[in-house]
Amino acid sequence: MSSPASKGRVLVLYAHPCPESFNAAVHEVVVDTLTKSGWEVDDCDLNAEGFQPVLTTEDRRGYHDEPDNIDPVRPYVERLQAADALVMVFPVWNFGYPAILKGFLDRIFLPGVSFKLKDGKVRPGLTNIKRLYACTTYGGTRMRAMMNGDPPRKCVTRPVWYACGMPKKKYIGLYDMNRNEAPKLKAHLERVRREMEAM
Repeated sequence: MSSPASKGRVLVLYAHPCPESFNAAVHEVVVDTLTKSGWEVDDCDLNAEGFQPVLTTEDRRGYHDEPDNIDPVRPYVERLQAADALVMVFPVWNFGYPAILKGFLDRIFLPGVSFKLKDGKVRPGLTNIKRLYACTTYGGTRMRAMMNGDPPRKCVTRPVWYACGMPKKKYIGLYDMNRNEAPKLKAHLERVRREMEAM
């Protein structure tokens, strides 16, 4: 039986340090399903790769100096620019991104990469990305997240989405992890699998 035709290249951006975590299970389902569905998967495990999230003094001073600004992080920029789709897998901590993921956005979503200035206006830079998905978990309930503004959801579905030239987007969140039991966790993994199959 022949393998499915390639759907393109997908960058899976994973940001959880613990292999025994539920996020690790979500990550495994994402990578496995996308691979079986015909995607060429670039699995970027930020913790395993030892990504350095801190924007240094030197990095900040050269932040706007295109194209030299990408030199310190060129391999990651190239992986992002080679992708046709982006899937972010991460936990929500303190109603924000894990530091390593926030650092990725700070260091890789650079001028000339994620956005371009044209005629004094900001324009999307990652128009190669046609699909943007986020798979995430919250310790608290959806209501609690909403009362705190749900910053991760807004960041994915607004600035990250805009940087990608307004592609197809989906935010797949599982709330109330502090009280979720096995049936709900299993059902969520099945939902992730279905969403990845349909991507």
